[in-house]
Amino acid sequence: MTARILEGKVFAQAFREDAQKKAAALQEKYGVQPGLAVIIVGSNPASQVYVRNKHKSCEALGIYSEVIEMPETTTKDELIAKIDALNADVKIHGILVQLPLPEQIAAHESEILERIRPEKDVDGFHPVNVGRLVTGEPGLVPCTPFGCLRMLELAGIPIDGQRAVVIGRSNIVGKPAALLLTANNATVTLCHSKTRDLKAKCAAADIIVAAIGKAGFVTADMVKEGAVVIDVGINRNAEGKLCGDVDFAAAEQKASFITPVPGGVGLMT
Repeated sequence: MTARILEGKVFAQAFREDAQKKAAALQEKYGVQPGLAVIIVGSNPASQVYVRNKHKSCEALGIYSEVIEMPETTTKDELIAKIDALNADVKIHGILVQLPLPEQIAAHESEILERIRPEKDVDGFHPVNVGRLVTGEPGLVPCTPFGCLRMLELAGIPIDGQRAVVIGRSNIVGKPAALLLTANNATVTLCHSKTRDLKAKCAAADIIVAAIGKAGFVTADMVKEGAVVIDVGINRNAEGKLCGDVDFAAAEQKASFITPVPGGVGLMT
């Protein structure tokens, strides 16, 4: 068996088209243009690329985009004051603080992110949105696991009744991915570095979501014939090339569907 490659650009384009239609409908029916504000503190090169791409995407989809650039020396109080202003701005419906933050305010990350009003917390990191995800209520959810679920749905891959293993328990990917899969009627095992018999648990799974941050961690003997493999990892191998958490070449021979790195989940995010 050779897996079908789940190309992120194909699913991302379908997702963008849907978002564009919804944004146009809001404008036409209610006279409301969705607005996103992104705050970037300092000059981290990777963060600048991410923010620039978000801005371009918003413009292409008919979403009002505002990028607030703050200096490296910004204090916690200055950043919170800017968030408060955006919370009160009726043009802004979503607020995103680009991470990582500079060293002098990084220790206050939770306090800063929790200052964003839950209804404007597009990253889904606020405790209110996390609580809604846990209890199954509508709310905003982290974009990467949501992108994984949308990719499965758009590809017509069944989730209902499937056995899923999520490797990695981060608040950004692992935990919310497990909750979203559960909400879609999968039977989920959330695994991590201390999990016993991890290989056996993965080998019994219909769906594997790898988000542990270790290059090539998921090997072929961890993949059941016909399993769906979603690789969220972004690493560099010994040659310096981008790669995921899955040994792609080996797993591709056993999986029914698999995401590449790069070119997979990242584009959905």
